[in-house]
Amino acid sequence: MPSSSVHDATTRQWDLLQKIPSRSPGLTTTELLDGMQEAGYQVSKRTIERDLVALSRLFPLQCNDKGTPYGWYWAEGASVSLPGISTGEALSLVLVEDAIRPLLPGSMLRALEPRFRFARKKLESLSQDNQTIRWLGKVASVSPDLSLLPPNTPENILETLQAALLQEKQLQCRYYSAHNDKERELVLNPLALVQRGPITYLIGTAPPYADVRQYAIHRFRQAETLPSSALGLDDFDLQEYLASNALQFGSTAKISLQARLSDSLARLLRETPLSSDMTLEKLQEGYRLLATISDTWQLQWWILSQGDALIIEAPLSLRQQIAEKLKQASAQYECVHEASLETST
Repeated sequence: MPSSSVHDATTRQWDLLQKIPSRSPGLTTTELLDGMQEAGYQVSKRTIERDLVALSRLFPLQCNDKGTPYGWYWAEGASVSLPGISTGEALSLVLVEDAIRPLLPGSMLRALEPRFRFARKKLESLSQDNQTIRWLGKVASVSPDLSLLPPNTPENILETLQAALLQEKQLQCRYYSAHNDKERELVLNPLALVQRGPITYLIGTAPPYADVRQYAIHRFRQAETLPSSALGLDDFDLQEYLASNALQFGSTAKISLQARLSDSLARLLRETPLSSDMTLEKLQEGYRLLATISDTWQLQWWILSQGDALIIEAPLSLRQQIAEKLKQASAQYECVHEASLETST
């Protein structure tokens, strides 16, 4: 079995071959060194020079030695299609693997599985001195919301939904409605798949209704692709749909939000505004916020999460809804408090 140093040198030289251009005047040793260092290899110019000389004995490489600086390139007519992937490609595949799994049809995902495995193996083969392999321990994507475990979605259900979407066919399905706490039979026109936090949604319409709705894929109990073509695809624009804040649920109608904020919440919103037209006016105590925003469930959830740091002033209907929810919550806590006092006495 080759030693670790031999394995590292082979990996490095293979990546170096992939950086050599196919035509004159080629890249200089310094330029190739920069590319290798960007890929995380901590090597000297002398090491790259030795690698190039050694590789030129095995591969049809040429050096532009008619003037300085010398440039390295593949000989004319040489096949430069090398198997494998670069270190950067391997890192990219490992980073995006989990994110794209719910969004790719099963057939495409299976075709990529060898690539994913090769990418992981490629990074595992690198020396711990390589800066690229250490990048995986330096970056992460986290949700600003409470961390929730993803729901369980049967693989055969997901593959059926993806296949119908890919083939632009209708779906016959049985779907559990969480709001009504019951299952119902549906024929759906699948329009898109959207990942929102830990949950993936199928976006579609259910004839005879034409309004676009979201269906959480883990709530499908059965699904079968129909031979009939899906309707409404030509009239649906996913980016336009997302821009309407439809995935914040509830109404997408815009409202003029007015609220009083604490100093600390105003500081946070100054960095991450609610809307492009948001303004903050300094008051004797706190700030007044004005913003045009969609009147969604997500907005109400966010308002309630701020507690006494935010008080809605307008619109009046939203103020009343929030006030009623807070009264009901307070009453529930009062009941618990009184019950605990009775128990203690």
